[in-house]
Amino acid sequence: MRRGELYRVKQPSGRDPKKFRVFVIVSRQILIQSKFSTVICAPVYTAYDGISTQVPIGVNEGLKHESSIHCDELVSLPKNFLNHFIGMLSDSKLRELEHSLRIALELSNE
Repeated sequence: MRRGELYRVKQPSGRDPKKFRVFVIVSRQILIQSKFSTVICAPVYTAYDGISTQVPIGVNEGLKHESSIHCDELVSLPKNFLNHFIGMLSDSKLRELEHSLRIALELSNE
């Protein structure tokens, strides 16, 4: 399990109308490899509004449709929910994700 991996998760929350949702792991690697049972993830939606906290992704990342990662909607998911691997972000997409996370969390580039 690594930062930037995409997983298809069955019924991630009671409020999500979809039976499955794709999530991208955004936690730092040391947390992912730790004894903690959860990791921070960003959901993937087919909607893309072109705002700075969304990262467009699609077929190159293992998806069937053009979609986007929504960094304003971070969630903590149990690691055992992440068992249906979809794909991995490229290095350039991972940099885009990190940039969008900085914006979403109002963190400086330092």
